[in-house]
Amino acid sequence: MSEQTDLKQGIREHLGQFSLHVLLVFATGLTIGSERTVVPVLGGDVLGVESFFVIGSFVISFGFVKALLNLYAGKWGEEHGRKPVLVLGWLTALPIPVVLVYAPSWSWITVGNILLGINQALTWSMAINAKIDLAGPEQRGLAVGIDEAFGYTGVAAGAWITGVIAGQTSLRPEPFYFLAVVVVLATLISVFLIKETVQLAQLEGDDDHHDANLPFKDVLKRATYGDRTLFAAAQAGHIENFVDTLFWIAVPLYLTSQGLAIEAVGVVVGVHSAVYFLQVGTGGLADRIGRRPPVIAGMFLAGGGVLGMVFVDSYLPWAVLSGVSGLGMALLYPNLMTVPSDAAHPTWRSAGMGVYRMWRDAGYGVGAILIGLSMEFVNAEAAFYMTAILMFVSGAIVYLWMEETHPDFGTHEPPAPATEAPGQPTPED
Repeated sequence: MSEQTDLKQGIREHLGQFSLHVLLVFATGLTIGSERTVVPVLGGDVLGVESFFVIGSFVISFGFVKALLNLYAGKWGEEHGRKPVLVLGWLTALPIPVVLVYAPSWSWITVGNILLGINQALTWSMAINAKIDLAGPEQRGLAVGIDEAFGYTGVAAGAWITGVIAGQTSLRPEPFYFLAVVVVLATLISVFLIKETVQLAQLEGDDDHHDANLPFKDVLKRATYGDRTLFAAAQAGHIENFVDTLFWIAVPLYLTSQGLAIEAVGVVVGVHSAVYFLQVGTGGLADRIGRRPPVIAGMFLAGGGVLGMVFVDSYLPWAVLSGVSGLGMALLYPNLMTVPSDAAHPTWRSAGMGVYRMWRDAGYGVGAILIGLSMEFVNAEAAFYMTAILMFVSGAIVYLWMEETHPDFGTHEPPAPATEAPGQPTPED
């Protein structure tokens, strides 16, 4: 009876472990948020970097490393379990505060962000997979929404807290003492309190189904280009991360160039991420109305918020439009991630989501290159225009190609329907 209870899925049934994973994803957000306000300004004011493109290089390294490690984090999560990958991710973060405090040049900041990319890929990938394992298919959208909401609330809090600390003290080392405390506590929780969840995913699917246990190369093909719906989700995830990159690189530099104080910049950047908390609601909403409507609305709303920021010139309108773009991201972000989760057989769901997250987070690297070049050779406003236009084009692709994947009423035929009886004929994908 105890074993059966342990293997029952549901957020309420696993509230303790689910809550610990929520706390950890909040810490993951705090970790990356601690760089959002301070580090770009640190590059120009302390380390003497004058090139916008060079300042953007620390996001380029972060993005491509995180993308690659997302791919393998999903694979490792299937092979070795969620907890070992999670612990490894937090161990990787331990040197980051030291690097940021003592870095003598910008190249050291770039190295620190390689470690940050590894940390974010391993910890956030396992946090979301563990929540999905615990919640089960009926609460999948809610689980993803809670994960992303608390993760990006952590980003907002980290950006705001370090901005306040920097404004009251200096750009370093004080803001990164806060980061060090977060990383150490998260590591201890991961090692001593977190339990393995991969066995819960195994409850959801029939291992004898034709789509079970796909080889990794086949998962990579299907989640990239072998399924038009998954391609639409992957390209949208890739482009929407341009918005996040814009708020990491361009927004702090643009607003400070307009004369806004560092504390106020921290608020504007933080508002964008704080609105992501609404993902608790938008993820649950998608469990009722489907994934496609909020994704489409979010792509256009986020693009519109970004575009509007270049047409205003004061603190309050910037903060409002930052929130508008954040609302768009709250609509699309968790529900794009739920699409591959819906479509994948449980035996390779972690790997399939890893492929999606690879393409999504490669958007950090590609976005940082394009945004940096736009700022370097045109002007800061050009980065905002480019990001908004790409969001509109990507949203149109989603509208045209992405089918609904909801398990109960979706029009997309998933690779391995959970309700299918063994031996029942299955339409070809």
